[in-house]
Amino acid sequence: MGAYIIRRLLLMIPTIFGIMAVSFLITQFAPGGPVEQALANMSGQNVDLSERVTGGGDETLSQPPQGAGQKGGEYRGRQGLPPELVARIEKQFGFDKPPLERFGNMLWNYLRFDFGESYYRDISVIDLVKEKMPVSISLGLWMTLIAYGVSIPLGIAKARRDGSRFDVWTSTVVIIGYAVPGFLVAIALVVLFAGGSFWSVFPLRGLTSPGFASFPLWRQVLDYFWHLVLPITAMGLGAFATATLLTKNSFLDEISKQYVVTARAKGLTENRVLYGHVFRNAMMLIIASFPGAFIGAFFGGSLLIETIFSLDGLGLLGFEAISTRDYPVVFATLYIFSLLGLVIGLISDLAYMWVDPRLDFESRDT
Repeated sequence: MGAYIIRRLLLMIPTIFGIMAVSFLITQFAPGGPVEQALANMSGQNVDLSERVTGGGDETLSQPPQGAGQKGGEYRGRQGLPPELVARIEKQFGFDKPPLERFGNMLWNYLRFDFGESYYRDISVIDLVKEKMPVSISLGLWMTLIAYGVSIPLGIAKARRDGSRFDVWTSTVVIIGYAVPGFLVAIALVVLFAGGSFWSVFPLRGLTSPGFASFPLWRQVLDYFWHLVLPITAMGLGAFATATLLTKNSFLDEISKQYVVTARAKGLTENRVLYGHVFRNAMMLIIASFPGAFIGAFFGGSLLIETIFSLDGLGLLGFEAISTRDYPVVFATLYIFSLLGLVIGLISDLAYMWVDPRLDFESRDT
């Protein structure tokens, strides 16, 4: 087990390197980088930006970047601007260095979890991520736990009653929930329950109410979960359907195998067969799907939900960073979530052994 964990940890190094290298290379050819945007603003006589760049003192556009961008004098929007000004902007954004040197500096800093500062916000990237993290953790964690907490028992019940009326009508509900996009469900929930046109039962903005800090503990907990009801419901329908059907099919596949027939022939009760033998084998596939579900809910899947319910989380942060070419934020969030995904994948493999101790990780090559 120890050797397997070490191999997996060592394998993370080239994986992270490849992800960052490909992303860095792509941004080299992406138009509209931060230097180009600054030049375009000044070509449009953006006085405030020009004063920040040409003014004296220590005032700068940002700290040296941890990203990529165009290099040299081929920027669109530089017409009519003196070369000295262009060179100064490049230096302030860190683009006066060759791409390989910038990439090497970025990797070295990221190994020390030094992500620099945002180009357009007066805050370090790590502090910015910490500021947005509670929203994404709340959405991703609770949505995944609730979806799996309901889906696994429901999937087992559907497998035991395969073909029954209960199986048919629950499958209909599950498939409809899977087919309807989450953002449409979110809009419908807002219209129905958040003061849109009918009832104003649930809050529409943020994770807490005004004056939250002064609430007693029980009211803080209640207020926090009350704010989560609508966004978690909107996000969870797709994951709920997927996990339910995955659980049912996994259990049906195991129930049809020979060892189940043998266990029943020995006189074991149905519950003993199901939970003593079938469960640990059927749950392997469910555990394997958990990391992807969690990461998807934690980051990418919450963008539209965050926008509709005015939740300022990492999904919205990443989208805005890509739109504005805020490369330190883009690369930092990519690095953090790639690393998080690899670590959760390792934890998922270790959970296999907890479910089925017969697995021998030492015999695996990776």
